[in-house]
Amino acid sequence: MRKIIESTFVTLNGVISDPHLWSAPYWDDEHSGYSMKLMENTEALLLGRETYEAFAEVWSGRSGDPYTDKFNSMPKYVASRTLTETTWNAELLQGDTADAVRKLKETEGGDLLKFGTGELSRTLLENKLVDEYHFWIFPVVAAGQKMFEGQDLAATHLELLDTTTFKSGIVVHKLAPKA
Repeated sequence: MRKIIESTFVTLNGVISDPHLWSAPYWDDEHSGYSMKLMENTEALLLGRETYEAFAEVWSGRSGDPYTDKFNSMPKYVASRTLTETTWNAELLQGDTADAVRKLKETEGGDLLKFGTGELSRTLLENKLVDEYHFWIFPVVAAGQKMFEGQDLAATHLELLDTTTFKSGIVVHKLAPKA
């Protein structure tokens, strides 16, 4: 069975929106190395519509390094109620999102890496479909949408599996749902 790993950038005050505006000053070799390590067992990306559209616009025109080339070439599964077609090696999930993701997890293959935090993340959390979270806490405070803001979610307790600290000040918490 495949594992779903969610990788999310978040500020010290919980903001997740517009990471391109506040995260870039902290990107360095340690950041790149951790990103590459996450990709080692990843066979496909799992994305919500907004993340898919933003990534397709930015990433599809890039190439020339191992991370970018793998990122662009791997299959992408997109959850959307509004898209009717995709590009960039992507396929729309059909029917109920939770059921479609559950079926995808049951297929043979490598891990599914999920980026972005929004409606798809809430669906995955509510249905206990994420196996591992990697919350990248950046040493910055910003205005914007906070993780799961305004959502009436039941408490979800997570177990800390590992912590990685970068010289730049980023701290990645690797967590899994408690059994």
